[in-house]
Amino acid sequence: MTKSIEFYFDFSSPYAYIGYKEIKELEKKYPFKIKYMPILLGGLHNSAGITPAAFIKLKSKFMQDDTKLVSEKKKIKFVFNSYFPIKTVNLMRGVIIAEEDNSEKIFIEKIFNSIWRDGLNMNDPIIINKVLQNIDLNPEIFLTKAIDKKIKDKLRKLTDEALKKGIFGAPTFVVNKKIFWGQDRLLYALDEVKK
Repeated sequence: MTKSIEFYFDFSSPYAYIGYKEIKELEKKYPFKIKYMPILLGGLHNSAGITPAAFIKLKSKFMQDDTKLVSEKKKIKFVFNSYFPIKTVNLMRGVIIAEEDNSEKIFIEKIFNSIWRDGLNMNDPIIINKVLQNIDLNPEIFLTKAIDKKIKDKLRKLTDEALKKGIFGAPTFVVNKKIFWGQDRLLYALDEVKK
């Protein structure tokens, strides 16, 4: 039986993007599957009583420099999005919609790249519509689904369940019920998979 690494993420996190690029490469080399676990990072932070780094001046500046450094070291194409922070609630709901349509991998790849590789303003509805059209999604249908109560409730439930497990940030990797927080802990999660 192939083991899995649960990957808790929100498109709003540059570290989640770096972790995503790394885990995709590792999945090609090792016998595990990525289980995508979309969460709403803002909601998770609120529930956990955490002030995000984006709203702390010193941490925000450090994060910009650090993500550039890490991505360069790992040879990951990356640009710190000048429109940060990105409001991702509908995009995270989109992961659930895409999962139902068996297109989550394509959706996740395109949205992460749009924000953190291409630096697009994914707060702008016009740009969001163009990105959705480029992945063969009808923006009107997508947004109608994104505000559907069932989809909203599912993302809320996934976020609440993550908090109950002890998850407080993104990216987080979970293997054998063990939590590894931060893209720099991915190899520890891989070691756990190998056990």
